[in-house]
Amino acid sequence: MTGPEALQRFLRSLEARDASPETRRSYETAVGGYLAWLDAHGADWRSPGKSTLRAYLAELSEGHARTSVAQRLAALRAFHRYCARSGIAAGDPWGAIATPRLPRRLPKVLEVEQVEALLAVTDDDLVAADEGGSATARRDPDLARAIALRDRALVETAYAAGLRISELAAADLGSLELRRGELRVLGKGRKERVGLLGRPAREALAAYLDDGRPVLASRGGPLAQPPAEVFLNHRGGPLGVRGLRMRLDRLCRLAGLPEGVSPHTLRHSFATHLLDGGADLRVVQELLGHESLATTQVYTHVSPARLRDAYRLAHPRARSHAAGGADA
Repeated sequence: MTGPEALQRFLRSLEARDASPETRRSYETAVGGYLAWLDAHGADWRSPGKSTLRAYLAELSEGHARTSVAQRLAALRAFHRYCARSGIAAGDPWGAIATPRLPRRLPKVLEVEQVEALLAVTDDDLVAADEGGSATARRDPDLARAIALRDRALVETAYAAGLRISELAAADLGSLELRRGELRVLGKGRKERVGLLGRPAREALAAYLDDGRPVLASRGGPLAQPPAEVFLNHRGGPLGVRGLRMRLDRLCRLAGLPEGVSPHTLRHSFATHLLDGGADLRVVQELLGHESLATTQVYTHVSPARLRDAYRLAHPRARSHAAGGADA
């Protein structure tokens, strides 16, 4: 089997596992370029030698940033592992090659007070809508109030359930159980999980669904198909990922939050605040929808209070020290 044929089979396997179109395009570019390079250098793609791979890595490193190199190498390894599992090739030739590793970056996290400042901006928007304090409110007070209610519900839901922005955009009415405080979402790999909603999130959603969403939905026109998504834009259609980013970016700016705060920061803050409050790491793993506990463990590095508390409660010498004097 030729390399391009193996690549097409690999891409079909990614599609069968519900990999996103962006992931498939990225992998196709990375693996396609790699196979073309091997072919141009007369190397067998099934078993390229170490010197060949080192030469490819050196050339790749010259023209790309370290993050890009790491992403491309991950695609190549995934391709070779697939070929080995499928019996197309013997194994992963990159396993014997030392490749550069990216330093582990800790996720940016908001303090609880910063989340409250973000929510306070949505309260200000609601007051402005009621008092005609913005151009939109003066032109269309019902629309301004609907948008303010939606934005409040957005922030409360994202923070309460620790949702990815794609999950927030795709959330539909049929998956929302407001009385039980549950929102079923499809995460990575189309795996379903239940996001939990506390009282503030339930109240914000109830206000939006009663008084805000009907106003937004009516702007789609009488012949438009009623959207299933929970969160709608000002034209009555679903509020997509790009629209969500724009709204949350605006709120973060008005709240005076630091540069670089993104919608995903709310998810990181959700996890860290749970751990600071004493939640078990495996519970947080389940709520985040992480397949591996190792992925969730990064939050222990940004939650030193959680580590100190666990140490003091669990280690006998920590208790002895706290009880009376220094240990020699």
